[in-house]
Amino acid sequence: MPNKKGTGLLMVWVDVPPELEDEFNRWYNEEHIPELTAIPGVLNAARYEAVKSGPKHLACYELESPAVLDSPGWTGRILSEWAQRMGPRIIGKNLINPVYEMIHPESVTDEIAQADMAPALQVGRMDPVEGHEEEWNRWYNEVYIPNYEKVPGCIRGRRWKCVRGTPSYATVYEFEHEGVSDTPEWQEQQNIHPDNPRMRGLMVHAPGSPGIWKRTFQL
Repeated sequence: MPNKKGTGLLMVWVDVPPELEDEFNRWYNEEHIPELTAIPGVLNAARYEAVKSGPKHLACYELESPAVLDSPGWTGRILSEWAQRMGPRIIGKNLINPVYEMIHPESVTDEIAQADMAPALQVGRMDPVEGHEEEWNRWYNEVYIPNYEKVPGCIRGRRWKCVRGTPSYATVYEFEHEGVSDTPEWQEQQNIHPDNPRMRGLMVHAPGSPGIWKRTFQL
């Protein structure tokens, strides 16, 4: 079976005027997602809406690698008339569109490669405090994510280094439902390790981070 996940991730957040939302959703679902998922190296995609935080709309694209966005298939696209009227850069506000390269786990396992888009995502976007990046990354990979992955409903957590945009890191937890991080089991993990309070203090979250988005559309 073709892989559904790789080492690259494109995430596009945006708010749109309420009066244009219906047409924006039709354009995205009927034209834009099918167009992008037909490009070689774009492995899968889904759209989400905010449950906590924002912007409201999130499109998540799983890429073979970040280099897909420099490929002729991506850069050579010709925008349709519909795209020129309804694209997020045309009508959107609060647009955020970072590109990421996976740093945890170290490689795409067969289980990850064959996993579909999650029903819900919790996304954190952050920078480490200067001078603590190595220690912070080690703790995040070896302690923080593995403990949260034990929580019922948490499918997995992956970490990403930003190769386009800011801040410099992102954590994406894939959930079975949008309420996973409200459970007692999730709350228990927050301070289950003695290093957690200090290490959380060594990162600065972007405004609105972390947030939760629920899947609304997938081909």
